[in-house]
Amino acid sequence: MADIRTGALAITDPTADVALAQRAIAGDGQAFLAIMQVHNQRLYRIARGVVRNDSEAEDIVQEAYVLAFAHLASFRGESSLGTWLSRIVINEALGRLRRGRRKADALGSIGDGRDATIIQFPLPASADDPERTMAQRQILQLVERATDNLPDIYRTVFVARVIEGLSVEETADLLGLRPETVKTRLHRARQLVRKQLHEQIGPVLLDAFPFAGRRCARLTAAVMKRLGLSS
Repeated sequence: MADIRTGALAITDPTADVALAQRAIAGDGQAFLAIMQVHNQRLYRIARGVVRNDSEAEDIVQEAYVLAFAHLASFRGESSLGTWLSRIVINEALGRLRRGRRKADALGSIGDGRDATIIQFPLPASADDPERTMAQRQILQLVERATDNLPDIYRTVFVARVIEGLSVEETADLLGLRPETVKTRLHRARQLVRKQLHEQIGPVLLDAFPFAGRRCARLTAAVMKRLGLSS
């Protein structure tokens, strides 16, 4: 595949990206599946980092895929396929936010985001250690809540750098920022998260906002159906 995941990082082969895109342009359903299976989790996490709502993030990723696949011929491999798709997701997510805020302005009731849902994804089950499983779930909920409460400009950088594991350069390229700006915003985001978490928990493995299993399969199937392709 074009993107090999190693922990939170991704190793990308530009040549393989272009080849995979060309297969998809030719109508190869397996190529579409491969693209989605590789990039679903990253795109979902980025979308949710912007809109702070799990179901809306899923919808954003689906719309972004349809848009991307309709314009796949414009992908030249100048950046990785993952970065190209991520930019489309970012634009779609930010557009949703702007439209939502304009609607709220018109209604005279701008929301403060406090009703944003917290993702309740199951962690790997351990029948032998239910207390450990519960503790892990509670820690991730604290991290997710603290992330949701970050101001927009910090939250997107935090999700890209800490949760998704992109490098400073990748994050800067994705968000159209200078690397120095990414570092500054990340530093501030970490301060804000640390302040919210206080000393309730020790070192945290930020493995929040997973996107796998039934949710991943559902989104992939929905996109394939909209493209008129069989999986």
